[in-house]
Amino acid sequence: MSLIEIIMPKMGEGIMEATVLKWLKNVGEKIEADEYLLEVATDKIDTEVPSSHTGVIHEILVPVGEVAEIGKPICIIDAQQESQTELPKPAEVSHKLEQEIEEIKALTGINLEPIPANSASNSGARFYSPLVLSICKQENISTTELESIVGTGLEGRVTKHDIFNFLENRTQKTPSKVTENTVVEAKANVSVSTGDDEIIVMDRMRKMIAERMVDSKRIAPHVTSFVETDMTNVVLWRNSVKDSFKKEYGENITFTPILVEAIVKAIKDFPQINASVDGDKIIVKRNINIGMAVALPSGNLIVPVIHNADSYNLVGLTKKINDLSKRARENKLKPEDLQGGTYTFSNIGTFGNIMGTPIIMQPQVAIMAFGAIQKKPAVIETPQGDLLGIRQKMFISHSYDHRVVDGSLGGQFVKKVSDYLEAFEIDRKLI
Repeated sequence: MSLIEIIMPKMGEGIMEATVLKWLKNVGEKIEADEYLLEVATDKIDTEVPSSHTGVIHEILVPVGEVAEIGKPICIIDAQQESQTELPKPAEVSHKLEQEIEEIKALTGINLEPIPANSASNSGARFYSPLVLSICKQENISTTELESIVGTGLEGRVTKHDIFNFLENRTQKTPSKVTENTVVEAKANVSVSTGDDEIIVMDRMRKMIAERMVDSKRIAPHVTSFVETDMTNVVLWRNSVKDSFKKEYGENITFTPILVEAIVKAIKDFPQINASVDGDKIIVKRNINIGMAVALPSGNLIVPVIHNADSYNLVGLTKKINDLSKRARENKLKPEDLQGGTYTFSNIGTFGNIMGTPIIMQPQVAIMAFGAIQKKPAVIETPQGDLLGIRQKMFISHSYDHRVVDGSLGGQFVKKVSDYLEAFEIDRKLI
């Protein structure tokens, strides 16, 4: 017997734990390396975790519903044993399944019957996790309604996000009457009238965001520098190429990839800004991995990462940014999409904001915010003298950790980003 502990892998920047939603393999079953072993939920995403080794499941250390700590063992497998465990007889399986169904019925009060799956790829019976059933119980979702929900999970299973989306649509169609001071769980943009006051219980993601923001302000003394940038050339260029870009590459080009490109160039000029703090050590990162804040339909924020952003041209950045943004809003990001960020930005101009003071993503040392682009009268210098004209202007905000980033470095960096944007060539070719 050769027993190996399977360790809970890193799930993303700052994530220290995950809740086990379901084990995909049971004790005695064989698992291949890289085959999915269990499903977990973090404050950012729900995802499947693969096994790091091939073997037979010997012991499960973290039951469903319990919290698995990153870097700690979650199960033990026998790497030498072939699947010698005698498989239970069909009658035993049926009896055990009936017992489990009765336990779930007792737990949730829902009369659970096997329901044919909506997915054509699943020809068997459709079952629901205790988490889904518990939500159905709390929200008074009938068996008929549950049967009608199309599952987006593994093999067409209904996930908690499918339930929340269903609740959102149902609430929009038939608003609930709620008495004053009713406590409402914040889920998927569900908006309910509560009279004079509305008390919203933070969901898991909002709690984690709140904790991290408080931690960041406590850890790092924030200083913010501002510059106003002339974006006229960028605006004119983007307006001139957006239709042909869409036709040639099948993608919409926004201002975001141009902003990322300017950040990458400035990081190469000031590599000390691409760093993190570990105790009394400053770790300057070799890779340039740009995190971008994306607003989710729920109102929460998530920060997927453009890894090795300096390896992309403008077309590649556009495709990568569009892909990450789309998958973030559809809750389809993978754990690796959230890992390894070295510098972060937020495009607050999409909300009509002209400037802001963003909070640093720990353990990074700086973060940038781009405001809305606005037409403004400006003085234009020419060889013949100064003129007044209409220019496209944008404020850039740069918050940095004053423990390790002085005002000179923080100010020079944001000015360099501005310089690259103002120097954008209006006749630039895409490749």
